[in-house]
Amino acid sequence: MPPSAEHSLPEALFSADAVRQIDRYVIDQQGVDGFELMQSAAQAAFRRLVRHWRDCGPVLVLCGAGNNGGDGYLVAANAQRHGMDVHCVAVAPTRKLTGDARKAWQKALADGVIVDELADISESALKGLFASAGLIVDAMLGTGVSGAPREPFSALIGQCNQSSAPVLAVDLPSGLNASTGAAEGDVIKATMTVTFIGLKAGLFTGQGAAVCGEVVFESLGAADGVADSGQEPIARRRDWASVMPWLPERPANAHKGRFGHVLVVAGDRGFGGAGLLAAEAAARSGAGLVSLATRPEHVSAALARCPSVMAHGVVHGSELPPLLEAASVIVCGPGIGRSAWGQQMLEQVIASGKPRVLDADALNLLSARVAIPANNQILTPHPGEAARLLSCLVPEVEADRMAAANKIQTMYGGTVLLKGAGTVVASGGAAVDIISGSNPGMATGGMGDVLSGIIGAVYAQLGEADKAAVLGASVHLAAADKASGTCGFIGLIPNDVIDALPLVFRESEGSRVREG
Repeated sequence: MPPSAEHSLPEALFSADAVRQIDRYVIDQQGVDGFELMQSAAQAAFRRLVRHWRDCGPVLVLCGAGNNGGDGYLVAANAQRHGMDVHCVAVAPTRKLTGDARKAWQKALADGVIVDELADISESALKGLFASAGLIVDAMLGTGVSGAPREPFSALIGQCNQSSAPVLAVDLPSGLNASTGAAEGDVIKATMTVTFIGLKAGLFTGQGAAVCGEVVFESLGAADGVADSGQEPIARRRDWASVMPWLPERPANAHKGRFGHVLVVAGDRGFGGAGLLAAEAAARSGAGLVSLATRPEHVSAALARCPSVMAHGVVHGSELPPLLEAASVIVCGPGIGRSAWGQQMLEQVIASGKPRVLDADALNLLSARVAIPANNQILTPHPGEAARLLSCLVPEVEADRMAAANKIQTMYGGTVLLKGAGTVVASGGAAVDIISGSNPGMATGGMGDVLSGIIGAVYAQLGEADKAAVLGASVHLAAADKASGTCGFIGLIPNDVIDALPLVFRESEGSRVREG
């Protein structure tokens, strides 16, 4: 199953430094003892351990040198007191432990936990510990660590990932950047991550979306500290359940003129399917009217596939203005190519000044132009297109997805939706939006075309670019999840997602009926 996050998770997402500042505020200003806070974290993690893996067999706990390691020692102490078979490996020498982490190690020893120094364990004995483990607890590297993990942590991360045992990560998977979601080297692939005090943004985007497993949040009673500390979130966690109320209700006397007219400009020769997917997705997402401007040879296929879409064959850019004038939102880019035809289409769309969603080759063509910011546009790049817009390399984009989205937004204005697991939406505010969740079945051609059509339709209904991008990406993921529930991940195609859209939108209508 793909990584998941419970709907009860908070909305606010913080940087690692902000969470450390909140932690310090709770200790210094609210008078909470640091070791007691560590004990609370360990107890919360242990509760999750027992709830999900009560009869897991031997528990192997890997502990680092800092407070994250201290959490691990106390998790082991809890397991020992409850009669579980638990073994601790001190990955960092215990002689380096200080403060609360040292107290935690001492408590684990006092409770009878077996703690072996990694340096004293033979290679064969270490392999035996991993082979016999029914559960691995990762408490090696906390939020204060940046960069690629060094030895011996790197080797142990590799052994964890090769093990068949589930992994419970304490606060975050070792090797993951808690602020950005990047992983510069090896990173733990956790089954579950129990995180504390404040949600870290890096758990929900980039590598974080792939390696955290189920994310569980424990506030440790520090909610007031979060509010009073003065620390501001760097992102907001969004999902379909949280944003579906944004959709406007449809009164009994509704008519098509109230829900916008989306014009999809797409589909050069050889790429007609891209335009059809975007147009049908727009039609399935509530737009009052949907038109398609494409190469003439694609019109017959468009009418056969979706007769409610008004398909127009366009040979030259000069034919586009009348269609643009009739539309309220333009979706431009899917399959337009980079030839003269695609360039003419983009030129006319931009010249119209109409609200627009630019995707695919429209973005590649845009990257070759002088950036002229526009507030009424939504750009939807994948990391490769984002790299072209920023004149950088894809690894630089993935190193900090939130920063990359913000940079593009600064250059081009409007709203920027950076695709990928943990989609990032930047609209020029202090905090970005991160769409919580991912679906590996979406890694196939045409999914982006569907997304652009959905966003165009939602933009036409809401009239707000930032909300349209967030809601569009959320319902896109929700529809993919619903479709993959029937057909799985392998073989999921864009048409499956389009077919699932009405079912997902019906959830919004049903929730309003129940609330009423």
